[in-house]
Amino acid sequence: MKKHIPNLLTCCNAFLGALAVVFALKDNLTVAALLILCAAFFDFLDGFAARKLNVKSVIGADLDSLADVISFGLAPAAVLYAWMTFCFTQLPHNLHVFPITILPYFAFIIVPFSAYRLAKFNNDNRQETVFYGLPTPANAFFIAFLPFAAEKLPFLDNFWILLGLALLFSILLILDFQMFSLKFTTSDFKSNRIRYIFLLLSAVLLGAFQLAAFPIVILLYILISLIQFGLTKFFHQ
Repeated sequence: MKKHIPNLLTCCNAFLGALAVVFALKDNLTVAALLILCAAFFDFLDGFAARKLNVKSVIGADLDSLADVISFGLAPAAVLYAWMTFCFTQLPHNLHVFPITILPYFAFIIVPFSAYRLAKFNNDNRQETVFYGLPTPANAFFIAFLPFAAEKLPFLDNFWILLGLALLFSILLILDFQMFSLKFTTSDFKSNRIRYIFLLLSAVLLGAFQLAAFPIVILLYILISLIQFGLTKFFHQ
């Protein structure tokens, strides 16, 4: 029985991701974003359960990736599509013509890039302790919570900026640069200094800006990774 527990949790992840797509396409972006957040919780739980119960399997790994394509690929893309569609209505009416009217669909470019990112992760032995490219959950948090961040940063309701972010973050998913993992093997501060600093700063941002903080937190994550691994590479040359 216990061997099915991680897969059941993974299926909960996929189910919540699918619901997020439905709510996003119904323009309920708040519920959609929160469902993506809940899906991430189950994504954490399935791996945790698999390690604790010692029931890792090839099927479980594949199922996890399939669920992640839904929850962290399709669902945030649907949120971005809905948000871009709304922002498109704010453009001058002379731009509401073909082929410009199809540009909001460009949000779904996130899906194939996320799928490629996950396939790459499953077959890349380098990514046991670090990531190469932006993890799909981090990308999903950035994208799904952009409408909240737009309340604090008005330029995030600019259609053209959103279009650029869709392309930029799709590329970041598959770009071969190192990013630190939040997996703790020990509680030692010295070996986990970057993780503790990041979590502390994230908590401060979330306390100050609530849901609007998620895109800022992800930008912080990218920045710290670039600094950490950039400096490491520089001093080892």
